[in-house]
Amino acid sequence: MDDAFVRNDDHWACGICPSRRLPVGEFDVAERPSRDFPFSSQDGHRYTADGVPVCVHPHKVGLPAARYKSDGVPLVDELRLPDDVAQLEDRLRELVHTCAPGVLEPLIEQAVREIGQRFPEVDTTAMLRRAFVT
Repeated sequence: MDDAFVRNDDHWACGICPSRRLPVGEFDVAERPSRDFPFSSQDGHRYTADGVPVCVHPHKVGLPAARYKSDGVPLVDELRLPDDVAQLEDRLRELVHTCAPGVLEPLIEQAVREIGQRFPEVDTTAMLRRAFVT
């Protein structure tokens, strides 16, 4: 089995959250607790009607709400670079400060590849460093 998404006891995820025992993609994330995702009397976890484990606190786990397991929703979205290089730093800053932890690394790899192609005049490493710092 792959590693659990959350592996740190200090993480904000609830102690019963499926992110503490399952990798990303093996559970769904709902907007909030709901009767649609009842607790199981057998193990105390929340599940969909189809038996898929559900996290009900996306703000705590750091993942956007989506049916990752149920519908096979990919965690990594396509990086959308701006058309104007003047907007690039702001777009990267928003990306690195708002995306889920499990998404950041693949998006940075994609940014490194695509920034050089779309904006060859840009020092990609320096641009990413500024995005992380500010």
